[in-house]
Amino acid sequence: MNTNFLRNDMVLMAVFTVVVVTMPIWLAPIGAGYPDLLQKIAIYGIFAIGFNILFGLTGYLSFGHADFLGVGSYAAVWRFKLFSMNVIPAIVFGVAIAGVFALLIGYVSLRRSGIYFSILMLAFAQMSYNLAYSVLTSITNGETGLQLLQTDARVLDHALGIAETGLPTPSFFGIETIDWSGFYVCAVVLIFAFFFGLRIFRSPFGIALRAIKLNQNQMNYTGFNTRPHTLAAFVVSGMYAGLAGSLLAITDPLAGAERMQWTASGEVVLMTILGGAGTLLGPLLGAGIIKYFENIFSAYNERVLHGIFDVLPDGLEHAVVSVTSLFVGEGWHLTLGLLFMLVVIFLPGGVMEGFRRLMKLIRRERSSNPAGAAQPAE
Repeated sequence: MNTNFLRNDMVLMAVFTVVVVTMPIWLAPIGAGYPDLLQKIAIYGIFAIGFNILFGLTGYLSFGHADFLGVGSYAAVWRFKLFSMNVIPAIVFGVAIAGVFALLIGYVSLRRSGIYFSILMLAFAQMSYNLAYSVLTSITNGETGLQLLQTDARVLDHALGIAETGLPTPSFFGIETIDWSGFYVCAVVLIFAFFFGLRIFRSPFGIALRAIKLNQNQMNYTGFNTRPHTLAAFVVSGMYAGLAGSLLAITDPLAGAERMQWTASGEVVLMTILGGAGTLLGPLLGAGIIKYFENIFSAYNERVLHGIFDVLPDGLEHAVVSVTSLFVGEGWHLTLGLLFMLVVIFLPGGVMEGFRRLMKLIRRERSSNPAGAAQPAE
């Protein structure tokens, strides 16, 4: 690898690590500095990074990626129930099961491309949801969801003499993965997931995936077998989703069928497109924006809005609150929809395209007004 590329990647990873670890500090001023939201941003950021490996690099648009998210959650919770509350084996088990599931689905669905692939994945998503919700209730516990119980076997914990007081909690070698400790576990996993994604982007494998996205038919005509590459990208993407699902089970030990709905798959599509498909940081930004809207904007009700606009005259205050309430609270999806429309229309490359345009504008201004240029005489 080129020395400059390696140096730039090291700098990027160092900056990324600092930014992730200090999220509680710099997100606090906008009301996002609490562990529950930060955990969701980290977890769904991992989910979006994995989805971007498939969609951003190969162009295969999946509407069924929540299948692997749900499978990872179910696998992790079953690992807790049967063996131990240690999170490391649960993560490994969730990722492995999601990878096997992705291999089976990818082997079938990747026989088609374009809209046909998307429809196949949507069909798999609905099938998986219905299986989890009503058919495989002995495994998934149906609409109630799979939960931890004091009566669970947990054979390894019992064999090691680990005492339980009350409902068991997932732990990282004795440290319970709740509250801030849960966030930092997710943050460390996010850093490693981003690093692995960076290596894929920079590798010959990543270059081949970009070529497939550019013109898969032409590559097939040259004798290059694209099927193993697309299947590998699909499986890796599914394993990322399984990793995210495992972390959801670690921070909240519950697995439900709602995590496998097609709407959950659509959400990760929105995250990736909003942030910038095919970019390294775009999906993370998209995940952060959507989770912020979901948790912060949805919390604004009319009482909160009246408190914000109480400096206005009564008549104007009621009018402003009436209009604003349409875009927050239960109507936060309207705000997100408008934002998504604006990004798609004016920034097809997502938020990252906006940053690139801004940097070009700054460089243009600097080049037109170089420092130390001679000033015109008075």
